[in-house]
Amino acid sequence: MRKLKLQVQISVDGYIAGPNGEMDWVTFDWDDELKEYVTSITDPIDTIVLGRNLAEGFIPHWASVAEDPDNPEHTAGIKFTETPKMVFSRKLDESTWDNTVVAKKGLVEAIQELKAQDGQDIIAYGGGEFVSSLIKEGLIDEFHLLINPVALGDGMPIFESMEERQPLKLKKSIAFDCGIVLLCYELKS
Repeated sequence: MRKLKLQVQISVDGYIAGPNGEMDWVTFDWDDELKEYVTSITDPIDTIVLGRNLAEGFIPHWASVAEDPDNPEHTAGIKFTETPKMVFSRKLDESTWDNTVVAKKGLVEAIQELKAQDGQDIIAYGGGEFVSSLIKEGLIDEFHLLINPVALGDGMPIFESMEERQPLKLKKSIAFDCGIVLLCYELKS
């Protein structure tokens, strides 16, 4: 069965955005080792799942990067543009983006069907509500938490909607020179 991986930038105190969605605290000056790590988890995926709010910026951004061969992230842009994507939305009926469909089923059923299909792993990106829903339903198999060197005090949490404990097993931790610490956990069976 395919795994659903979550890669997310998060503050030391557990927020993925400030109270009004601010992202000005995120470390974007990644060192080469962190870039290589992220590439190692995104290369073996063949499906991306996103919430609508993130999709509206994510998909056009990476499409423009893919069109610019001089962009240092050109290869990543091609990967994210060509990889099939499923967007979860209560407002959209169909996608206007290439290689993207809007989920026609509920979150749990759609993710379980994706996991049961043949193929490589799936990666989730998203805003707080989408990621929180995936976590609440126990759908994430691997958490790739990129802990940024900042405490926000308030913001958008992703773990607060859980109704029961989810035991995790530490798979890997790495402190990167740019100040980010990776904590990679897998859901204990």
